[in-house]
Amino acid sequence: MSTGSFIESARVMWNLFFNKPAGTVPTGAIPVRKMSREQLLAAPDNTVFRLGHSTVLLKLHNAFWLTDPVFSDRASPISFAGPLRFHKAPISIEELPPIKGVIISHDHYDHLDRRSIVALAKKTEYFMTPPGVGDIIAEWGVPSEKIRQLDWWQSIKIGGVLFAATPSQHFSGRGLFGRNNTQWGSWVMLAPGFRVFFSGDSGYFSGFKRIGDEYGPFDLTMLEAGAYNEHWAGVHMMPEETVQAHIDLKGKVLLPIHNGTFDLSMHRWQEPFERILHLAQARSTRVSMPLMGEPVYALYPANVRRWWAQVDPTTRPQGLEGDAHPVLQGGGAAEL
Repeated sequence: MSTGSFIESARVMWNLFFNKPAGTVPTGAIPVRKMSREQLLAAPDNTVFRLGHSTVLLKLHNAFWLTDPVFSDRASPISFAGPLRFHKAPISIEELPPIKGVIISHDHYDHLDRRSIVALAKKTEYFMTPPGVGDIIAEWGVPSEKIRQLDWWQSIKIGGVLFAATPSQHFSGRGLFGRNNTQWGSWVMLAPGFRVFFSGDSGYFSGFKRIGDEYGPFDLTMLEAGAYNEHWAGVHMMPEETVQAHIDLKGKVLLPIHNGTFDLSMHRWQEPFERILHLAQARSTRVSMPLMGEPVYALYPANVRRWWAQVDPTTRPQGLEGDAHPVLQGGGAAEL
């Protein structure tokens, strides 16, 4: 790294930790729709629930699958410091029904949470991880017979659902040392009548088009859209790139994730929602932006409600002319 690059990186990190602009944390309460086990058991197949950040609960082929489960109050190795949640999870781990499989994208603290994995170990049948990440959770006490470690382009069928490990453009590491000792990646989930893509974390790259060619079209893409910054665009997508990745993947409905739960960058907390909504309208892209805990029926998408605008009602969108435009969703206009 050149001296100039080092100085610039140091400046960015200083601002990230000690010089945050206003608006990166909500001033009001983020609405959360409480969930119950009874509701989940009664939900039809192909229902999806955002629980926060990149944690998504999917009901596929009459079983439950969970991505990057983080239920802790902080995305941090310690309980008293680090990014604090904006909202509680819509349901506790104890209240969840039995989980057929947990799908993990990589080992960063906002995606691989030790407390959550340990709590889920007894009620989860399988844990699917990139190479090396399975070794970490085995050290935490997850039985080795439950762990399936898949490298890029490997696949496995569990409970009638095909899971394929696919590439992403990111990195790994849980501290100052051991960077890139484990793999990272994205995941394809192919259930009867329902095709889903989960990005994990990734910069924009040509791999999205290849994944779309290999496994698309997708009924739902769950793509990173938050905690971005132009200084780390190689490993996190800007909103314009998120929408383009969805198009590359031949996606039908875009569910933006990696937002609305933790303060991990310098942008206003609600900016990803506004920018994605604006860009989706310009590209004629269907988008879903549910409340945390609200069911998403991706095959029958509902209208978008700008719920985030009511959290900080005095804050106007920046960089847009007025409110975000309506996005067509199954014949209806977004509720603004």
